[in-house]
Amino acid sequence: MKTKILLGLILLLSTQMWAQDANAIVAKADDKMRGNKNYSEITVQIIRPTWKRELKMKSWSLGTEFSLSYLLSPAKDKGTVFLKRNRELWNWLPAIERTIKMPPSMLSQSWMGSDLTNDDMVKETSNKDDFSSKIIGEETVGGRKCWKIDMSPKPNAAVVWGKVVTWVDQKDYIYMKTEYYDEDEYLVHTMQATDIKTLGGRLLASRIEVIPADEKGNKTVMILNKVDFNANVGPSFFTVQNMKRVK
Repeated sequence: MKTKILLGLILLLSTQMWAQDANAIVAKADDKMRGNKNYSEITVQIIRPTWKRELKMKSWSLGTEFSLSYLLSPAKDKGTVFLKRNRELWNWLPAIERTIKMPPSMLSQSWMGSDLTNDDMVKETSNKDDFSSKIIGEETVGGRKCWKIDMSPKPNAAVVWGKVVTWVDQKDYIYMKTEYYDEDEYLVHTMQATDIKTLGGRLLASRIEVIPADEKGNKTVMILNKVDFNANVGPSFFTVQNMKRVK
């Protein structure tokens, strides 16, 4: 009887430690990827069985509260801006000179016809703040030993996913693979990271492929060309008025 009780206590403590470790792992991976503030230059390739489209953009972020993205190309979309300011989401469309406030329902919609969602691009969801995490195993992804972590939305968290499963590199805390599930726990899409290199003084995945679960031959590729984790931006940069002025 005493042996059973002792084994039970050990199992309980181990489970609690793993849960605590998982949250710390996700927080460290998030902080490494985002930093407190950053500027980045990104190429987005939308790939379909019969065609391909490429977009280039600049992006700034400050903590988890602010982000702003400016499209450089193609020419017809140049100047389009996406802004996140706390819980408010805005879109500036220079072609019609109109600023649109995006409702929360648009977070799960496709970003610019890609396999990414608006939530992916404006970083509304925070892995470390909006999910409770637990380690469910260990696997090797891309030649790197990873923790396999299950992330469940916290009560009342404003997230578009029912569940997320992610693989975090145990050495450099890089998100190597992430699966996104809807509220019915059907797989929506998978993100796979490759081309690990030093950007902005940190070892990061410079290429991420987003592969939808039910659309064969479709994928979106994000290529991180440049990162600066010392960007000179403050809250005053992330305003609706500045969406029309930023270049």
